[in-house]
Amino acid sequence: MMKNTLTFDRKLSGGAALVLAVILFVAVNVLAGALFHGSRIDLTEDGLYTLSQGTRNVLAGLDEPVTLRLFFSDKLATAYPGIKSYGKRVRDLLEEYRDIAGDRLRLEIIEPEPFTEAEDEAVKYGIQGAPTGTGETLYFGLVGTNSVDDQQAIPFFARERENFLEYDLTKLIYSLGAPAKHVVGIITSLPLQFGPGGMQAMMRGAGQPNIIYQQLGQQATVRMLDPGLEKVDNDIDVLLVVNPPKLAPAALYAIDQFVLGGGRAIIFVDPLSEAASQPPGRPGMPPTGARSSNLEPLFKSWGIALGDDRIVADLQYAQRVSLPGGGSRRQFADYIAWLSVPKAGLSPDDLVTGDLSVLNLGTAGYIDSLEGATTKMEPLITSSANAAPMATGDVGAMPDPEGLLRKFTATGERYVIAARITGPVKSAWPDGPPPKDSGATEADDTGADATEAPAKKPAPLSESKSPINVIVVADSDMWDDRFWARVQNFLGQKLVTPIADNASFVINGVDNLAGSDDLISLRSRGVSSRPFTVIEDIRRDAEARYLAEEKGLQDSLKAAEQRIAALQGARPDEGELILSPEQEKEIAAFRDQMLATRRQLRDVQHNLRKDIDALEGTVRLINIGLVPLLVVLVGLGLTWRRRRRMMAAREAAGDHRS
Repeated sequence: MMKNTLTFDRKLSGGAALVLAVILFVAVNVLAGALFHGSRIDLTEDGLYTLSQGTRNVLAGLDEPVTLRLFFSDKLATAYPGIKSYGKRVRDLLEEYRDIAGDRLRLEIIEPEPFTEAEDEAVKYGIQGAPTGTGETLYFGLVGTNSVDDQQAIPFFARERENFLEYDLTKLIYSLGAPAKHVVGIITSLPLQFGPGGMQAMMRGAGQPNIIYQQLGQQATVRMLDPGLEKVDNDIDVLLVVNPPKLAPAALYAIDQFVLGGGRAIIFVDPLSEAASQPPGRPGMPPTGARSSNLEPLFKSWGIALGDDRIVADLQYAQRVSLPGGGSRRQFADYIAWLSVPKAGLSPDDLVTGDLSVLNLGTAGYIDSLEGATTKMEPLITSSANAAPMATGDVGAMPDPEGLLRKFTATGERYVIAARITGPVKSAWPDGPPPKDSGATEADDTGADATEAPAKKPAPLSESKSPINVIVVADSDMWDDRFWARVQNFLGQKLVTPIADNASFVINGVDNLAGSDDLISLRSRGVSSRPFTVIEDIRRDAEARYLAEEKGLQDSLKAAEQRIAALQGARPDEGELILSPEQEKEIAAFRDQMLATRRQLRDVQHNLRKDIDALEGTVRLINIGLVPLLVVLVGLGLTWRRRRRMMAAREAAGDHRS
């Protein structure tokens, strides 16, 4: 009887403990929701879910109130779990913005139900609706306005841009609450404002403006400057020189004086411009842009030099490209002339590159610091140690990745592709402005209006007023859309998905030189690239061995074929083919050698991915089998341990009662 009572008491105690545990669980969650509303712990490596300091600075620096209206069809989104969960994330993030900004930010969440004024308002603001299977329209967009009725909108929150959500929101708020936009002047030979094919292509509807150019125009006033200019306007905050044509001395002098006077500049030069080398317009159209560019007189005065007609080839940072079809044995290869520079090649200490993930470059050059320079060259982008300079002529009009790789021999040095140049400098024209062209005349020498006093020109500067601050990049192809972005048409609008941080680099540089770095940390989160570096290194080593073995075997095969052809071509004067038994035996031996060589080639090709497949198999085994097995074993172990403790406690309690 006593034993049954003990069993009943234990069951009762266990049931009561379970009920109390459920009550405690609910109470803790309710209490946590009330006390810690909005609090989060971000356990991601890069803090992807934590508002950056840049966002907080933008919100704290709002000079006027900003109103945000989130149009979200919450009821319709119930049928689409992905949109529903993303909508919650957007709403939660906007509420956090509001909590930080206080009275400076007003948030309205509107559900635009069909045939209501809210839907009309969404359409008025340019919010893009997505049709559903039921014939209704789902809205998921944001519009922001300020006190002077300026308006910025995100027509639809596409899931593809989820990684860029904080940047998109903060940029929208910044553009509404910031003071006047910076003025950026651009000197270039490329059709940035029209896109590939130039103005003619755009007029035919076949061209789109360069994406970086468009993004730059969203937060700055962009002004295209005449390459033949003789003075840079005083209101230019940052000067961009992007693969310029061959500039006259007067234009170079204008840039020289602008920089000496405290102007900030970013110079993109190129030993070989891919955009200009491959005309993108109609067949027969000439290339648009300069094939190469260099500002040698200015660079010399700034204490740097651009490698002459040489590009940086880099095996470790090479981009993976598809090979032309046909007889090629492989579909993909490393193109060492096109680089994908990861974090390891980007300066972690500079605001422009500190948080970037990857930059894609095409036939980039390199920069050297001159002996005796008064400036400091701080590298921003560098190659790996598995790199070497190669002549631009080796690249050729038709890229040959495998042929280029056979010519490649690494030097073990790292090459500077982009750098920040700071320090005092002297003018490239210490004796004053360069002489004008013979056909040019001064305006006040024409005698057009002798009574009008000529405008007073500023005195030429022979040295910098303060230490200069310019960025020089030995590549202009980083502006080319095809190198860094995928463009899709989504609900009638162009959706840009970055695959590299090229746009971030350019805009970060403008922000930094113009004195604003609040958006840098946001934009730098744009791309999250986590390559399998060990597998990549094994693949590159395997392909290097493959190419070396293949070349040797191909040479042996070619020599055997030539020897057979030479023996079979031995003819006497009367034209009859006479082969001695020794020659026939030699031909048979060479044929056997050819067959053996071909078998070796097939074996080399078959073994190309042997190491990679073995490592990938090990990784799959660990991820799919071993890790779950370890989790199960740990769980079973904990359960067994807990049961042992419970049994021991019960036995001790029974002994005590006895």
